Amino acid sequence: MTEHKKSKLKIGVIISTTRAARFGHKPAQWVREVAAQNDALDVEIVDLRDYPMPFFDEVASNAWAPSQNAEAQRWQKKVAGFDGFIFVTAEYNHSMPAVLKNALDYASPEWNKKAAAFVGYGAVGGARAIEHLRGIAAELQLATIKTGVYIQGADFMAVWREGKDVKDIPHLQPNVKEMVDQLAWWTAALKAARDQDQLAAAA
Repeated sequence: MTEHKKSKLKIGVIISTTRAARFGHKPAQWVREVAAQNDALDVEIVDLRDYPMPFFDEVASNAWAPSQNAEAQRWQKKVAGFDGFIFVTAEYNHSMPAVLKNALDYASPEWNKKAAAFVGYGAVGGARAIEHLRGIAAELQLATIKTGVYIQGADFMAVWREGKDVKDIPHLQPNVKEMVDQLAWWTAALKAARDQDQLAAAA
């Protein structure tokens, strides 16, 4: 009898900005490479540029009424396919970019009972944006990971202006590894619980 092969946990690394001069694709690629080293994870970068949703204009959240916009429906299907998320966020005026908030608002049940981790960048490492994201995540029933990654000050400028690679900043490496390990644990635990709920509902 052949041993059943356990499927990998699907993790989406979401780039939070869409502007031409953005920085977020650099840490997103770095985080994807680190997370992909974990054999339990199947990691994919999700670019909000590929989901050009208008500002939220539905009659209600899709928790209460199906969305009519075709791009929103495509986005919801994409989100639903992941077991956990890493949000790579800039900080705009002490909060997250509007395009990320809009993307969060366009889905609801698709986020529920999954794990989320955060990578921030900017003058204070995106810390204030991440704090706002944690509150939104609670409303969406996302379980947030304690350890985050904050690319700030001189490190941010070295990568943005001077061409340094994020993976070459030594003191960031322990945090990103710890964050990925925590995300893998919580993602596995929550997926097992969701699977159990589905079995119970089908019984």
